[in-house]
Amino acid sequence: MSETQPKPLTREQMAARLAQDIPDGWFVNLGIGVPTLVSNYVGADKEVIFHSENGLLGVGPAPDEDHVEPWLINAGKQYVTLLPGASTFNSAESFGIIRGGHLDLAVLGGYEVAENGDLANWSTGANDAGPAVGGAMDLGAGAKQVWVVMDHTTKQGVSKLVEKCTYPLTALGSVTRVYTNIAVIDVTKDGFVLREAAPGWTFEEVQARTGARLLRA
Repeated sequence: MSETQPKPLTREQMAARLAQDIPDGWFVNLGIGVPTLVSNYVGADKEVIFHSENGLLGVGPAPDEDHVEPWLINAGKQYVTLLPGASTFNSAESFGIIRGGHLDLAVLGGYEVAENGDLANWSTGANDAGPAVGGAMDLGAGAKQVWVVMDHTTKQGVSKLVEKCTYPLTALGSVTRVYTNIAVIDVTKDGFVLREAAPGWTFEEVQARTGARLLRA
């Protein structure tokens, strides 16, 4: 990276940017990884009801070290807080929420997103891959919208936004928006549309790191 190359967003900045776009009153599931940070950045001016598939509704920001409740964790086994009016329930009821179409949004991580909205986020096919797709398949199919938050490229510089996924698929045509460390990109019937470049980044720089055609908004 040259001295003049702008810096990509951090994980926290990506989560904060995504949190800005969640409408007031939405029911939202946060996947494992960067998505779990989103609940830390929702402003006090709106109410967003966060869901965790292990049986929580009304998840709040992460607790500080002095206020950890060891029995209260999310699906990623991270300590969480519960907001007033929150509820707990079993996995059957939790997946009833997901499969019943009651989530306005699922925020998931990703290995690849294709220009038609296909998502691959559970396995790279490597020997150390997870044993199964887990709840991500239900979230990808059941939520009204799916937003993916991930780095734009791998550590080797290979784009994660592609014409067609090469990794095992999680959900077909489900992704509607992608938040990366250099851009916000909408997934439309015409393909990827650059909605916003990160500060300092140009359309051409984002396109050069995208493995499919990028349209201007």
